[in-house]
Amino acid sequence: MIVKLKPVYPLYLNNKAAQPNTDLVVTDKYTGKPAFRTALATPDVIDEAIAGAVRAAEPMARLASFEKQAVLNHCVTRFRERFDELAYALCVEAGKPINDAEGEVTRLIDTFRIAAEEAVRNYGEVQPLDISARAKGYMGMWKRVPIGPCSFISPFNFPLNLAAHKIAPAIAMGCPFVMKPASMTPLGAIIMGEVLAECDILPEGAFSILPASRDGADLFTTDERLKLLSFTGSPGVGWDLKAKAGKKKIVLELGGNAAVIVDKDADLKHALERIIFGAFYQSGQSCIGVQRIIIHEDIYDKFRAMLVKRTKTLIAGDPKKRDTFIGPMISEKEAARLDGWIQEAVAGGAKLLTGGKRDGAMLEATLLENVDRKSKAYREEAFGPLAILSKFKKFDKAMAEVNDSKFGLQAGIFTRDIHQVLDAWDTLDVGGVVVNDVSSYRVDNMPYGGVKDSGLGREGVRFAMEDMSEIRNLVIRRV
Repeated sequence: MIVKLKPVYPLYLNNKAAQPNTDLVVTDKYTGKPAFRTALATPDVIDEAIAGAVRAAEPMARLASFEKQAVLNHCVTRFRERFDELAYALCVEAGKPINDAEGEVTRLIDTFRIAAEEAVRNYGEVQPLDISARAKGYMGMWKRVPIGPCSFISPFNFPLNLAAHKIAPAIAMGCPFVMKPASMTPLGAIIMGEVLAECDILPEGAFSILPASRDGADLFTTDERLKLLSFTGSPGVGWDLKAKAGKKKIVLELGGNAAVIVDKDADLKHALERIIFGAFYQSGQSCIGVQRIIIHEDIYDKFRAMLVKRTKTLIAGDPKKRDTFIGPMISEKEAARLDGWIQEAVAGGAKLLTGGKRDGAMLEATLLENVDRKSKAYREEAFGPLAILSKFKKFDKAMAEVNDSKFGLQAGIFTRDIHQVLDAWDTLDVGGVVVNDVSSYRVDNMPYGGVKDSGLGREGVRFAMEDMSEIRNLVIRRV
């Protein structure tokens, strides 16, 4: 599948395409060559977009549920029609293997479809207040109302779906927004802007899609006209933005170094395929990708051999080819960073089981064991094709090892023991526990987010809508 990309793309300012410049060059991540150019938003453009969102707040809040649903359903239809274009754009700008790219477009469609359903389910509650004599004759009701103009900053690794998890709930809730997509992968969000611009229902200022440099994007965080900041990206940047954000509500979806536990009763063939996928899909560039594999000592040698053998079969190369599983990392700089962590771990006593070689932005799928728990490869977020093996004897020790992290997004457990499942659900200090699958499994309607350094708040359409709203109470006295 080859889809011809345009040489130049606009930004979207207050619902309309604008081409103030062509300053942002986006490369094909496999070839390293320029793929297209797009406009780069300057601070005055960002200011104009925020002003437009403020003007749009009241008419957005007045949109009927069926009108918001109609916008979201239009997006679903158009994304299906442009499926191949969206997938190919991902393949080029993110270096994502085409099979993974198509999977992400499917999830984009799912997320907007879920939001269309939730747009007509924004329920409140009738609450009895006569809990004591002084409140006799009183009743209460509450509803959710849009919080107002929102600011969204999305990352490079899922440039469609992670942007969708901000945009779709905002439309369903009736919140205008300004979005900064990652400058390395802006095209998916720009295409979403193009589709939204086809919707006359949306008031002017309902949305702006603004590629911007990090240095020029402070207004996304600091401007007091914005009532919520939703950021997905690295922990260092996210916590820094929170410190600068002032009084606005903050949602942070940050990093992880997720673990899976493989117990002695696990179905090893099933666990093998899922762990290989979880560790190495899209070159490991997922915050819930499998970084630590904790295996029961009774099956350790057998499962290690299975993992090594299967990892060696993964095909690396051009992400546009159907048989490619490992594509390039987002940049040579990032590949060199993780390569350095691997070499540091080996120098510190780790054993390299397979992989460990780098060519530019291409880094082999790599397995290590006996890794020092103080090393960067163990403590930090690898965000690349690296997984670390360790063994356990007692399940409580395995859970303690999962928790031995400053992160806490999701964890996976392969077991048939329901008691251990429930113990893990109670004990693991993470946002989600996935049983008989990997930490990187996510369905787009479930609550998703982490604890500790992994962030604040939850995504998943319904839960994002709750963050994008305020509860407004009504008290009635019957006289």
